Amino acid sequence: MQKIAYLLIISVVLLASQACSKKSVPTLPPAPKALDIEEINFGYLHGKARLIFKDEKKERDVKANIRIRKDSVIWMNFSVVGVQGGKALINKDSITIVSNVDKEYYVFEYRELSERFNFHIDYSVIEAAMLGNPIKTNNQNNEIGQEGDRDKLIQKDGSVTIKNLINPIIKKIEYVELVESTTNNTLKLEYSNFQPLGDKYFAYNGVVSVFYKTSAGLINNIISIEYNKAEVGDKELKFPFNIPKRYDRR
Repeated sequence: MQKIAYLLIISVVLLASQACSKKSVPTLPPAPKALDIEEINFGYLHGKARLIFKDEKKERDVKANIRIRKDSVIWMNFSVVGVQGGKALINKDSITIVSNVDKEYYVFEYRELSERFNFHIDYSVIEAAMLGNPIKTNNQNNEIGQEGDRDKLIQKDGSVTIKNLINPIIKKIEYVELVESTTNNTLKLEYSNFQPLGDKYFAYNGVVSVFYKTSAGLINNIISIEYNKAEVGDKELKFPFNIPKRYDRR
């Protein structure tokens, strides 16, 4: 279970990044009654980021190169102190994580992740979370309101309640919380430091937190993200990915 939660965090880790310059974004109450969320649109995205992983035992600091072909594939290459530590490939079929340090790899299907967290997880959910787009389509059954100076959108997916908080000025999601009612397992996404990327705002800092119960007690995994580069465009990118034959599948 711990490795699966860690994998889920990696899957949504592209949700934000940090630019060299930081600008404040205004917030003004009250929020409008009609909910409006702007989504990032692009053909390809690529960037470089610093990721800080924290769990109940240790903290890990890694660098990552990231590439996305929208609605298709997410590719990540990780390094620690200049040494390649691993890579990840997320597509519509599965998620594959390769550890060069341990010489092993993991393959997870979305059905398995969905059953573990009692929430429908697929490629579109992961990509949306990484881009700061809504992870579930809005519909007339959702609850719309306000929380402080932000719009609030409450959605249901089976036993999972999803709370979205949206900045009404830039029309971007700043906070998402998913809570599973029977276990109280929780996933939180926090977006901040919004900067222009293409023709829309994009969160250049982010925090992903997962809280879940196991037989050993409550587990809390956290990732902080700081990008030093993020670009979007239509220029085709490559996604090289191979698994050495000597690596063991776990």
